Parts: sequence; structure tokens; C-alpha cells
Amino acid sequence: MEATRIDLEQNDIPTHWYNVVADMKNPPAPPLGPDGKPVAPERMMAIFPGAILEQEMSAERWIAIPQEVREIYRLWRPSPLVRAVRLEQALGTPAKIFYKFEGCSPAGSHKPNSAVPQAFYNKQAGIKRLTTETGAGQWGSSIAFAGQMFGLPVRVYMVNVSYQQKPFRRSMMQTWGAEVYASPSELTQTGRDALAKDPNNPGSLGLAISEAVEEAAGRADTNYTLGSVLNHVLLHQSIIGLEAKKQFEKIGLYPDVILGPCGGGSSFGGIAFPFLADKAAGEKRAQNLRCVAVEPTSCPTLTHGAYAYDYGDASGFTPLMKMYTLGHDFMPPGIHAGGLRYHGDSPLVSQLFHEGQVEAVAVPQLATFEAGITFSRAEGVIPAPESCHAIRAAIDEALKCKATGEPKVILFNLTGHGHFDMAAYDKYFAGELDDYAYPREAVEASLQHLPQVG
Repeated sequence: MEATRIDLEQNDIPTHWYNVVADMKNPPAPPLGPDGKPVAPERMMAIFPGAILEQEMSAERWIAIPQEVREIYRLWRPSPLVRAVRLEQALGTPAKIFYKFEGCSPAGSHKPNSAVPQAFYNKQAGIKRLTTETGAGQWGSSIAFAGQMFGLPVRVYMVNVSYQQKPFRRSMMQTWGAEVYASPSELTQTGRDALAKDPNNPGSLGLAISEAVEEAAGRADTNYTLGSVLNHVLLHQSIIGLEAKKQFEKIGLYPDVILGPCGGGSSFGGIAFPFLADKAAGEKRAQNLRCVAVEPTSCPTLTHGAYAYDYGDASGFTPLMKMYTLGHDFMPPGIHAGGLRYHGDSPLVSQLFHEGQVEAVAVPQLATFEAGITFSRAEGVIPAPESCHAIRAAIDEALKCKATGEPKVILFNLTGHGHFDMAAYDKYFAGELDDYAYPREAVEASLQHLPQVG
């Protein structure tokens, strides 16, 4: 019988993370201060420990994973690589469809891959508390779990619309000991200012980041943790693709196309970057490899944003980063893929996209839920709304193969289960969800407020 689930042993958990910076054609654009000059590392020490900053700026190809982190990874890693045979049959495609299932972590998503090392390095540095933001709640749950593993209290600023939509994500965070507040909140000046302008503000990831950073910068015992976008987060997430490469080697196959949902970039970079290393090394099997970031049409950062320097948060607390952006004051609609509602994108993903090394596609909300349900009815797993974006694109690729007869190997990152997102599925079944393509003129208006540098 042909294997449909490819597992690794616990001693196969990678010992090093992969840093794509080592194989990029051009060095990453540096973060800048408001004066347009590169930011000194000392400025970032107010919210990050030294070990994280070293990883953020590193160009080393391989960075060792601490043994303490690998021991906690053993709770759920290695994660399985699964061939979606029943989905292939349902679609009638000659393609082979595989997914890397990250929903088996304690928090139910890929996010603990970075939350655990971030908590470890902060504990190592003597930090006593952590702050963070969260959209759909997957990152907030993950850092709450990781903080508990290392005895660090966590305060989470949760985007208000998700705070209302996803009460059980809040319960998860509280179960692991975290404080959770709807953002914008009354706890920070940023939140108070936003509420003064609009008492019914739905919130955004940029706004929640501002609140978390403001608190961390104002307390010597507190640091900030981030679930996506920055280099060190994508570094930690490379464990996904590194494991997938070992799993494909076990069955003698290699992907032709790799797909990942993309908000800030961590899940896409995590699955795709280790395979881009093969392409950079000139390996024949990776010569025609396509890596595709899949984003929502309602927050089309890569497909409709500008490649420019912008703040990573709504209030301008962060350094300026060169990335595809819709503008730091962009207020996204309340789609249910809360983890994809970010105004910007990873500077690394953005640069690779700008240089033509990766692709991007935007898909509408209703089509993603349709794809998620098709997948669930074939494979059994109920995917998170974010994951449904990658599933939509994978199904579209498989249907192209059906039309051409090509037996391509398709790999996508199933970033998490949807057990705490069933209210979104309820609304889909009730016909209460809509497609929303963000108006081009609204994007243009937001981009008028980009900071002027250089």
C-alpha cells in the first residue's frame, strides 16, 4: 500500500533553522529610522533580547536550535506530511497533492514554532513579562502557551473584531495564564487615542502591535513578541519546510509548486524558504519550482500594495521596513481569516516577490471557504480560515493539471485546524459571508500617508 502519511522520528527534528538571507541575490534592505538612516541595534534592545536581534540581522545560513527549544518541539514535532489522495480523487486530477499539517501543535497551528524560541530567549535574557498582539488568536494562543512553558506572564492585545468573533481563542489564552484585551484598549495611549476617534473601532493588527510595543517599550521588565513579518520569525518557521524536505526524500518525490497562506509571511516563508535553498544551489529538481504566496482579495498586500518603506504598526513605533504595504493606517475589513489582515508583509517575502523569486495570488473569501469544505469532506480535517486560502490555490492548481494532464506534485501548508473558527463556517452555511475586494481607490488613499524617507 502506498504511504499517504509520511512521518519522521523525533530524532529527525532539525537541529538548525534555515536562514534564507544567506541565499538571496541581494542583501535585505535595512530597517530605517524616521530620519531615513539605518536603525542602530541599541534602539531595538528596548523590546527584543540580544539573541533575537542577532537572528534578525544574521546572514548565516544555519542557526542552531537550542536543546531546550527542541525538547518542547517534541510535544508535537515532527508534524506529518500527508498526501490528500481522497481530495485528488474528488477533483479527478492527475496531480499529487500533499499538505504539511501544522494543526497538531498544542495551540492548533504553526505559530508555536516561533513562540517557543521567543519565550526561551526572553527568559534567558532575564525578562519577566511579554506583550504581543494577535489577530485570529493563533499567535496569542501560541505565545500564551510558550510563556507558560518558561514561566513568563503574557499580555495579549487582540484585534477587537476577532476578540468578538473568536471567544474560544480567548479562553485558550486565559487557560495558559495570559491576560487578553480587545484592541484598541484603554490600557495604552495608542488605544485611548483610537477609541476617542471611533468608540466602535474594529481594530487592526497594526493598531494592536502599537499597543503591545508601547507597553513593552515603557517597561524595563517587559519585552515584545511578534508572530510574523520579521526575519527571526520566518527563520524559526523554516522548521516546517526542513521537515517536509526530509519527508519527500523518504518517498522519492519533490514538489513542483508550493503554496502557503500569506498575511505577514511566516507560514508561507516557513514552508517555501527551505526549498528555495535548493533553487539557489542550482539543484536540477528545483529548477522549475514555483513558490506562491496566497492572500485575501480584501487585504491584497503583495498583489496590490506598494513596495516602499513603511511602519510595521499603525502609530509609527516600529522602524521603517522595506515591504509591500497597503499603508500603516490601512483598516482592513472584518474577514474571518483574521491572521491575514495585516497591512504589510515580511520584508524578506516582499523582496523575494519584488525580485521575481516567488509569486503571489489573491483569492476571495467565499471561494476559500468553499475550498476548505471540499477539502474537509474529502480528507476529514477542518482547516482554519487562513489555511483555506492555500487550499483554494492548491485546488486551482490541481484543476489546471486535470485540464492539461500534468501529474504535478503540489505542496501546501495547512497552518492550523479550524475547531475554534466554526462560527465562521456557520456564517458561510447561512449565506452571511460576502466577498470583499478592497477598492483600489481606498488603497491609493491609504498609500498617500506613507512616510517620506531618503
